[in-house]
Amino acid sequence: MSTRSAAEVNAEIRDLWQRSGGSLTPQDEAEYQRLLVEWAAAAGGSVRTAV
Repeated sequence: MSTRSAAEVNAEIRDLWQRSGGSLTPQDEAEYQRLLVEWAAAAGGSVRTAV
């Protein structure tokens, strides 16, 4: 399995939101959640939580 960069996954997330018109179907929501997990793994320790 090849690992995609955080930027690649982020581009797919943006595309999903654009295609959905900002309103995710339950199927889109499941895909979004999967992409978020993939993005977080790809981003590794470089992600900070806003306070």
